[in-house]
Amino acid sequence: MRYMFLIYTQEDAVRRASVEEMNAVKQRHGALLAETAQLGILQSAAPLQTTETATTVRHGPSKLLTTDGPFAETKEQLAGYYILECKDLDEAIAWAAKIPTECGGGSGCVEIRPIREMPNGG
Repeated sequence: MRYMFLIYTQEDAVRRASVEEMNAVKQRHGALLAETAQLGILQSAAPLQTTETATTVRHGPSKLLTTDGPFAETKEQLAGYYILECKDLDEAIAWAAKIPTECGGGSGCVEIRPIREMPNGG
C-alpha cells in the first residue's frame, strides 16, 4: 500500500536554524531518500516552499475565490512529503520515525495517510 507522509514543522523555527543545523537535516533527508530508493519503495518526495508562496482556492456560490497564503493559520506548517510503498501501517510508522522534522530547536510531526487508489489507475 502507498502511504503519504506529510511533514509538518514550524517555519519560524526553520528561519532561526543555523546553517549547520539545516545542513544536518538535509543530510538526514538525503540518507533517507537514498535508503528508500535503494529498497525500491520511494515513490516521490519533495520539500515545499513556505506558506507565504501558497495560494488557496475555494469554490464560492457563484465564483472561484483565491487568496494568498495557507488555508488556515496553524502552529505548524506543511513543509514537504514522502510517498512510500509500505507493506502495512507498522512499516509506515517505522519510516515516519526516521523523517527529520526538527529545525531551530522546534519539533514537528509527520502525518501518515494511506493513499486511496483510484479506479483505472487515475
